[in-house]
Amino acid sequence: MRAKSFAGMTCSVAGALEAIGDRWAVLLLRDLSLGLSKYDELQASTGMPTTTLSTRLKHLEGSGLIERRPYQDNPPRHDYRLTDKGADLWKVLTALREWGDRWDANGLGASTIELVDGQTGRPLVLALVDPQTGQAVPQARARLRPGPIAAPGLRRRLGETQ
Repeated sequence: MRAKSFAGMTCSVAGALEAIGDRWAVLLLRDLSLGLSKYDELQASTGMPTTTLSTRLKHLEGSGLIERRPYQDNPPRHDYRLTDKGADLWKVLTALREWGDRWDANGLGASTIELVDGQTGRPLVLALVDPQTGQAVPQARARLRPGPIAAPGLRRRLGETQ
């Protein structure tokens, strides 16, 4: 069954999902962020059928999240690397990992990977940060407001009156 396209929706979340594609693509982004780059490595890590893998890699390349680079001429071989746009999804992957760890999504009772400070070794977590002050902002203080291109319905849902 083919998923409905989110193209044309005026929503950044829908646009991001359209760019990424599906859950297989998220696993590919995870593996590429962990340093895997060759087709065989990606296939072995995910267990993805080869047709699915090829399709997802082409989609991610078309979305500008990865690029394919030649590494061998005879026979021709390519590897895959995250673009700056793809690498910037590290926050999304970290948020998914933190959620999965908190709710034991792997069913193993422990995390398989941890994000730590490279100098101190202390665990790190994602946080909402005020870009002017650099200070963490508690989730309870966070509010949504309509952006410059918000549709009238969204403006109403978020309580804006004009």
